[in-house]
Amino acid sequence: MNAPVQSPVGFGIFGLGVVADFHAQAIAHVSGARLAGVASRNREKARAFAEKHGVPFAGTSIDELVARPEVEVVCITTPASAHLAPALAAIRAGKHLVVEKPLEITTERTDEMLRAADAAGVKIAAIFQGRFGDGARTVKAALEAGRFGRLALASAAVKWHRTAEYYTGTRGTLAVDGGGALMAQAIHAIDLLQWFAGMPAEVFCRTTRRVYTGIEAEDTASATLKFPGGALGTIEASTAVWPGWQRRIELCGERGSVALEDDHIARWDFREARPGDEAIRAAQDGAALGSGASAPNAISFVGHQRQIQDFVEALRAGRAPAVDGHEGRKAVALVRAMYESAARGMPVAL
Repeated sequence: MNAPVQSPVGFGIFGLGVVADFHAQAIAHVSGARLAGVASRNREKARAFAEKHGVPFAGTSIDELVARPEVEVVCITTPASAHLAPALAAIRAGKHLVVEKPLEITTERTDEMLRAADAAGVKIAAIFQGRFGDGARTVKAALEAGRFGRLALASAAVKWHRTAEYYTGTRGTLAVDGGGALMAQAIHAIDLLQWFAGMPAEVFCRTTRRVYTGIEAEDTASATLKFPGGALGTIEASTAVWPGWQRRIELCGERGSVALEDDHIARWDFREARPGDEAIRAAQDGAALGSGASAPNAISFVGHQRQIQDFVEALRAGRAPAVDGHEGRKAVALVRAMYESAARGMPVAL
């Protein structure tokens, strides 16, 4: 007997800035998904976006979007501080959520969203597409296999370039972005680092406005980390350096060390060789997800595609998505702890 054919999951997008286009492209390439509606407070923007992507409905409010029965999942792609209100409206309507990073700009606002979703029984995926890269997953598998032994150092560096023009408008403001280089740019690396090494037990951070002195938030930050198992680490982040290097994560342990540049494995060195090591070292792939080192729109939609595909499969199987809301909260909590440490001038425990 043939299994019944399942209808594609209907997605809606609320907030039609630059990142919304990546969501639309991703959904178009996801098996079992379709883009059923979009909404923006700007009616003309909504109509133009809908026409570009062949979407049947274009609205001007979250309430209009979630009232559509064909919209089962809402992608929230507004500025970070404007995630909570539309997320709560979608949750009240019984819609599942895909929320761009960060989930929100404080842990309190993030927790309000998660409590509402848990109570309503709806699923949240927090967009951290870096976890879906082939390189990142290869590193994660090696960690789970115990190949590193005891980690000694676990560090992330995001040394990127943004122009002065980038910081016009609300970018770099505390009320809208919730922070600067750490919250808006380095948060993907921060999420990957804690996914690999676990949440630090303590952070000590300093922030500064080294070049873009006119913005509220930091353009440069540096933090030291202490992990529960005793490993140490660092996080460096800047949008003020030329020309912008690939994001780099280093994991160094007693039995092996790895460096991941964006999603390319730049170093793969283990004391005990295993089949497949040479192929990993020889692989030059890793560009599938793109890099935001020098321009925010230089990423690819492939990472979003892989994560939204996982979300569709999670809905079908009744399981949690690979990066659910509670996973997405961790990066917010770590960034907020770094900001607290910088403000107090002392280490902060998580």
